[in-house]
Amino acid sequence: MRRSTFNAMGAIGFLAVAMGILLARANPATDYEPSVYAGAPTITWVGFALALAIAVGTTLSCRGRQQGLGIGLGGLTVTAIVSLPLFQNYHFAGMGDALTHLGWTRDIVTGGTAPHELFYPGLHAIATALHFAGGVSIERGLLIGMVVLFVPFVVFVPLVVRDMSGDGLAVGLAAIVSWMVLPINNIATHMGVHTNSNALFLVPPVIFAIVAYLRRRSTLERLPFGASPFSVLIFLTGLALLLVHPQQMFNVVVLVGAISGVQYLARRRYDDHPMLEHPTTHVHTISLGALFGLWALGNERFREAAAGLVTGLLAQEIGGGTEVDQRGASLTEIGGSLTELFVKMFLDAAIIGLIVGCFVLVVWLGRSSLDGETRSFVNYIALALFPLSGMFLVYFLGTPTMAFRQMGFIYVLLTILAGIALAQFVGGLSGVISRPGANAVTALVLGACLVLGLMTVFASPLIYTSGQHVTPEMMSGYEDGLDHGGDDVPYAGMGYDPYRYDHGINGISGGGGDTIGGASATTGSVNASVFSDGNYSGAYPTDEYYLVVTDWDESREIDVYRELNYREAALDGLETEPGVNKVISNDDFEMYAVDSEP
Repeated sequence: MRRSTFNAMGAIGFLAVAMGILLARANPATDYEPSVYAGAPTITWVGFALALAIAVGTTLSCRGRQQGLGIGLGGLTVTAIVSLPLFQNYHFAGMGDALTHLGWTRDIVTGGTAPHELFYPGLHAIATALHFAGGVSIERGLLIGMVVLFVPFVVFVPLVVRDMSGDGLAVGLAAIVSWMVLPINNIATHMGVHTNSNALFLVPPVIFAIVAYLRRRSTLERLPFGASPFSVLIFLTGLALLLVHPQQMFNVVVLVGAISGVQYLARRRYDDHPMLEHPTTHVHTISLGALFGLWALGNERFREAAAGLVTGLLAQEIGGGTEVDQRGASLTEIGGSLTELFVKMFLDAAIIGLIVGCFVLVVWLGRSSLDGETRSFVNYIALALFPLSGMFLVYFLGTPTMAFRQMGFIYVLLTILAGIALAQFVGGLSGVISRPGANAVTALVLGACLVLGLMTVFASPLIYTSGQHVTPEMMSGYEDGLDHGGDDVPYAGMGYDPYRYDHGINGISGGGGDTIGGASATTGSVNASVFSDGNYSGAYPTDEYYLVVTDWDESREIDVYRELNYREAALDGLETEPGVNKVISNDDFEMYAVDSEP
């Protein structure tokens, strides 16, 4: 591409991103938004789409500095999309674990908990530092921390592929696949304040350190006592990953252990092989495993999770199959289907997974054009997928949520392999048509997958769930309700347990796990069928309780679930029912006192 043409296109792309960001910032959310996509101005999406189109084109057709700028443009655009809750001035985002993480961070800020007392204090420490150093709110500090932890993913995926293959086309293709954000599945991994998901984006820096250690063997790079600086980098990046979430650190231990095992077998079988030139990773496996063991085994949360997995494996009614059947039946009732949901959420991941699977098979059959060292790196990761997939199966049978978190890690590896796989595909296709034609076909396929991936990076009604936007009115409503509620009167939600808001508002150090630590000792959810029949006092097992209803509840149950569980008429009936009194109300929050004996 001519330099003048590239400069013009690059300027248009970066200006389009800047325009999209500025317009999103100029049009902040004024009330609850069920979808971050619908909340942003249309022109913002036009700017992002234009920038991504230019980024994909330049990343595929250019090399060197020009390709680097194209990759930078694409990474910046995707980061801007991930940052939309910040640009839209969300007070906070996340209704489940995110509120508990907010509570832990609040405990650190107020001195109720020390960072090292948490099982995974990484994100909370970043938010705390931003709060004290930058003066931002704790809620905003966590949202900024989420973006900070995302950036290494789009930066290091192409760097890993460059170190593995040195092929410019593979580097560009890996960058494009990284923009799809395949590790996020919105079942157990989420784009938000969710440390297990946030940790996935720190895995590529660890893999980069591993590949660099294996590939760069100059004695000039040695530290005192013969230590490699890349060994130190492996340890430091592994430690950072451990502090964000230990489950993903354990997956890295399995990955490094698999590489160590492959190296051991190669040394026993071959007299001449590129793997024999690589330094071993035995010490790294032991050191990272010991680091994980020392940190995790003494932690009560880890022991509880392990016990839950064992219980799930032994129980007959627990497992991924049961959960899938239940969700499939619910989708049918509201006019959807599992097939439709699969296409929206997993078609892009399935296509990339199929391409990588076929590529690995071709490599193992000896039909690829890769050099010996690149084949070695592909084999390291491909063979590591066997124990990692075995762990997925164990999780699926025991605790399905953990299985889909495991899938997130697997797709980090598939994203890396996809760059090399697609480069081989383009090379083969260019022999049939032409290189420009092969690039055009690849750009169209990847462009469609990119749209699918970015459409589902956030929860939204498109995938039959409401967005996780937490408004100031919701927070203030819950805060007033928790502060002024009667003693021993429980709080009940409409399909949502309110204890999470107590975590976010009051912290966790002074309260108990899944209970309200302030005005009440218990929380729960009203019985959907009894409540929908208008029997408000009988919908909860106590004679008196507080019913909390937010705009998020109504959006989820009425608009998205289409009254599958709770009827809108029952909500309207609260206003005139004797024994039901509205005690708190604002634009996004209502709380009713329900008494069986008015």
